[in-house]
Amino acid sequence: MTLVGVLALQGSFNEHIAVLRRLGVKAVEIRKPEQLQNVTSLIIPGGESTTMAKLAEYHNLFPSLREFVKIGRPVWGTCAGLIFLADKATGQKTGGQKLVGGLDCTVHRNFFGSQIQSFEAEVSAPEVASQEGGPETFRGVFIRAPAILEAGPEVQVLADYPVPSNISTSSDSAGEEQKENVEQSKVIVAVRQGNILATAFHPELTADTRWHSYFLKMANEIIESETSNSQLQVQVNINYSQKQLNELPIFQ
Repeated sequence: MTLVGVLALQGSFNEHIAVLRRLGVKAVEIRKPEQLQNVTSLIIPGGESTTMAKLAEYHNLFPSLREFVKIGRPVWGTCAGLIFLADKATGQKTGGQKLVGGLDCTVHRNFFGSQIQSFEAEVSAPEVASQEGGPETFRGVFIRAPAILEAGPEVQVLADYPVPSNISTSSDSAGEEQKENVEQSKVIVAVRQGNILATAFHPELTADTRWHSYFLKMANEIIESETSNSQLQVQVNINYSQKQLNELPIFQ
């Protein structure tokens, strides 16, 4: 049975759990490293990324989170969760913060500005819409949101968004050089790389459940593939052992 863990240190973990329950999926709150052993996939919710990082460090969660990602378990990060999963983050507060990593990208921690510059907008994500049906766009809730400035060759871009004209008015001073160097008219706001899904916005704060459904299907495909490979390996080993037995001399 699919059992989804939701990192419950801070932020919108309750909202994610509520959506999963509406979809008929059991979800559990994750606060300790050992709890990760009981779930098949993980959602890292939006929130205040620095605070989440401090709490994760306090609970010694980083080694287990990194291992969870490294071994290929399905993980989805929204907003602060995207920052957590990035290999590199800019625009951080003094002293920076720890990252889980695994997603080959550079994310600007607060690209779209301060809390008062949060906004909602229609986001086009053709890949997700084609799989889940419904309208071609999704309501994106951007709350002090990050954006991906650079993505590696194995990263599949699921959605991008135009750079607002007022982007230079952000109150964050850190990482402004990276903002000024964004020459393209759009930045990336949703990606997938293997077992990792990441969005700069908050699908859990809308009535649209398609992103959660997309993640669940993605997770099931990964889990089924792992199970199939394990069964294949067992079968190979059994055949090999039987071959060895057949080659032994037979005494009448």
